[in-house]
Amino acid sequence: MHTLLHWITSAVAISISAYLVPGVHVTLLGALTLAVVLGFINLFIKPIASILTFPITILTLGLFSLVINALLVILSAALVPGFFVSGFLAAFVFAFVLAFINTIFGVRFFRV
Repeated sequence: MHTLLHWITSAVAISISAYLVPGVHVTLLGALTLAVVLGFINLFIKPIASILTFPITILTLGLFSLVINALLVILSAALVPGFFVSGFLAAFVFAFVLAFINTIFGVRFFRV
């Protein structure tokens, strides 16, 4: 039940983020699929990318992790039909807004 609630909450956060950021378009099925794909990307690919780019992240005081998130959003746009990102700047802003909304939803819905 918790996983289903998390999946739906993530899809809602993706839909809200896509609505707020110009240059990002997502369908309902695309948002549901993107929630799963971003979960797998964050589970398997993001740790490897973070380890490989650790020196750059240290030099930029952690700001390069935002670039990694934007690149992972672009990767997920290539994998998920129904999700479109117009460019790097749109992906960067989308990743930032999505992280913010997920933080708000996480504080609101998943506190026990």
